[in-house]
Amino acid sequence: MRIIELSIFWTVLIDFVAWFIFHMAAAIFTLKLPDRFFAKDNWLYRTRKWEKSGKIWDELFRVKKWKDRLPDGAAILKQGFAKNQLKETDAKYFEKFVLESRRAECTHYLAMLPAVLFFLWNPVWVGVVMIFYAIAANMPCILAQRYNRPRFAKAARMKAFLSHIE
Repeated sequence: MRIIELSIFWTVLIDFVAWFIFHMAAAIFTLKLPDRFFAKDNWLYRTRKWEKSGKIWDELFRVKKWKDRLPDGAAILKQGFAKNQLKETDAKYFEKFVLESRRAECTHYLAMLPAVLFFLWNPVWVGVVMIFYAIAANMPCILAQRYNRPRFAKAARMKAFLSHIE
């Protein structure tokens, strides 16, 4: 499947640069999308019953123990919604958190897609490694979103309900 032959130096350099470009392009693309693209709990972001409100991800992967160590794209890009620390505790903030967690999940799905392109200039075994890299680099972030989002959605509903009672 390899159609471009390059020296090892150029192959490795292009691999690093390509991954950087793919990750940044996915992040910038989703940042430019209007909030309305992430406002609804569509089939991709919807929490499934078997996810047990996100708890399954902690049971299987101990997400709670390591999620705080993940890099926050908002801090890296100096724009977007920082999700590493709560800034407010009202319903609107929690709703925005939920929306931005969908954006983050989408970003990481998109960042994985170009992995197949590495077969164009790499030996097959390196292309396979790149697919594993894409999964290893992005799945922890996706799992953290899927773990956190149901909790924040519930908090947003509770805050909204309580504000109507007051």
